[in-house]
Amino acid sequence: MSKTAEKLGISQPSLSYAIDSLEKELGFPLFKKNGRNIKLTHLGKVYLQFVQKGLDEIERGNALLQRLLNVNEGTVNLGFTYTPGQSLVPEIIKSFQKEKTNCKISFNFIQGNTQQLLTALLEEKCDFVFSSFSNHVGNLNTTDILDFRPLVQQEIVLAVPADHPLARCQNINIEDLAQYPLIYFSKQSGLRPLIDSLFKKNGLKPKILFEIEEDHTIIGFVRQGLGIALIPRLPLSNCDSVKMLHINESAAKHQLYLVLKNNYFLTPSASKMQNFITEYCFKNFTSQNKMI
Repeated sequence: MSKTAEKLGISQPSLSYAIDSLEKELGFPLFKKNGRNIKLTHLGKVYLQFVQKGLDEIERGNALLQRLLNVNEGTVNLGFTYTPGQSLVPEIIKSFQKEKTNCKISFNFIQGNTQQLLTALLEEKCDFVFSSFSNHVGNLNTTDILDFRPLVQQEIVLAVPADHPLARCQNINIEDLAQYPLIYFSKQSGLRPLIDSLFKKNGLKPKILFEIEEDHTIIGFVRQGLGIALIPRLPLSNCDSVKMLHINESAAKHQLYLVLKNNYFLTPSASKMQNFITEYCFKNFTSQNKMI
């Protein structure tokens, strides 16, 4: 008992009291006297197996936390809407991993619409997300709980089938769309408010034929001649069957944000990635007045 207490850095009476308290809590003796020493009882040996497993789990947990708190290791949980996943996010990840000190940092990705991503952010399933702005998540006001930081802008273009009457145009006005059925973003999309505002600003009511959430699905409908659509410029679109037309409207651009949860602790590796994203987008887009 004396040697054990010394090894633990406590007094012998404190150790004896701790053992006595634990035995009273369990309702059975853990130790029995063996001459001048003590040894585990049968039940004590059984209990020791579970204690050891618990200590092993704590040790593994400590090791994991140390890895997560290492600026050159750990995991970054990143969420993003569909459009930046086509080019911007892969470009950033590739550039980030070119630096040798970042090669041990891993990523978990979540994709979805703005509402889904902001919900995941509030539930702390993501460290930060790329999304549109929203002043609410469900019934919650985002003013005091989320930090929206402008990141890059997306050009909004008109997608039409290659044989559509408008396909002969190089540029179009919103008024030119009034007579045509539209493939429209769903109400869950962060792009919906912007598209709505473009028509409202010009005193028009869009002829909505279908409402769809994801960009490439919208392109698929356009390709089949089911309608035309206002969408962000997509780098991977098939230009043989779908033509992208510039819109003569200064407001035809969509702001994409880097969104963080207020008072949320970012691990060093996540903080490193967040800073890298901000610097990358400023250097390659904002400072050059470029849109994605």
